[in-house]
Amino acid sequence: MRRANVSTSLPDLPALNAELFKLPKPEKLRATDASTHAPRFLLLYGSLRERSYSKLLTLEAARLLEAMGGEVRVFDPHGLPLPDGAPDSHPKVVELRELAQWAEGMVWTSPERHGAMTGIMKAQIDWIPLSVGAVRPTQGKTLAVMEVSGGSQSFNAVNQLRILGRWMRMITIPNQSSVAKAFMEFDDAGRMKPSAYYDRVVDVMEELMKFTLLTRDIAPYLVDRYSERKETAEELSRRVNQRSI
Repeated sequence: MRRANVSTSLPDLPALNAELFKLPKPEKLRATDASTHAPRFLLLYGSLRERSYSKLLTLEAARLLEAMGGEVRVFDPHGLPLPDGAPDSHPKVVELRELAQWAEGMVWTSPERHGAMTGIMKAQIDWIPLSVGAVRPTQGKTLAVMEVSGGSQSFNAVNQLRILGRWMRMITIPNQSSVAKAFMEFDDAGRMKPSAYYDRVVDVMEELMKFTLLTRDIAPYLVDRYSERKETAEELSRRVNQRSI
């Protein structure tokens, strides 16, 4: 098979800063120093009820990820203040943000309430900032989304969670789980019954683990952006060329 000739010269792109433009390279997608620690996952759920089906589903996901070799932390939203209702030094906010930085992947599970995710779910996500100094707690990390419904199957909550995942610059995996009539899917001990819904949860966690293993060591390269390189260069230039300090 004849290979196509690929020109390395730039075409006529007058708006482009050629010094900051980088051609994507396949070799950069292969980690040179692969991580050896267990993949780290933070799991969030969106209900404070004593028998919370989003929590029960989250715990099933946690067991599956641990069975696949992952290290899992489940955040308890009890006591988390409303966004902007307390300083970010609040202990629950500090706990959540530290877990977000620690994790390499996340699972967000919300009940559907009034056709949307719950305020409990949104509050947790809103407390995770897009940046803390030079660190972006969520950028380049993997994400799986799930929801539980009291009635027929719906995808409103997971669709909203996907939008938030994209806004948080996360790698949201293609698969997802939506459990209808959740009150019928768990036994008295809180364990999920065998069903097609359970099988889908296994699928989702399996896919999350694979995507996390695939991307965690190359996440900095995957999220390295031309616009941000340009912005950083412009900021550096202003600092170096300032006339007075």
